[in-house]
Amino acid sequence: QVQLVESGGGLVQAGGSLRLSCAASGRTLSSYAMGWFRQTPGKEREFVAAISQSGGSTYYADSVKGRFTISRDNAKNTVYLQMNSLKPDDTAVYYCKAGRNIPQTVTAGGGSWGQGTQVTVSS
Repeated sequence: QVQLVESGGGLVQAGGSLRLSCAASGRTLSSYAMGWFRQTPGKEREFVAAISQSGGSTYYADSVKGRFTISRDNAKNTVYLQMNSLKPDDTAVYYCKAGRNIPQTVTAGGGSWGQGTQVTVSS
């Protein structure tokens, strides 16, 4: 089982940027498709972005397309989420997920999850 630890969250003003990191241990990250989800109180966990094992394919929710970029460095066992032009609606706890493949990774069930990192965007 892979263990995931997110970092990089914080408080930022609208229009600002943050970069989240997800560090993996226990298993080689290159074995997994990786994804980012977010959740706000009272709402279901929402898909944000995903990347294939090689990094050759990426997928985004419409709400973040053009503003967020997912990337990975398999040598460092780390996945990143660069978030630009942040909006107050992006405020959430962001979770990293490891899945066997892209179809599993882009859905909220299954896989391995980190503990989350809080992102707060002020207006």
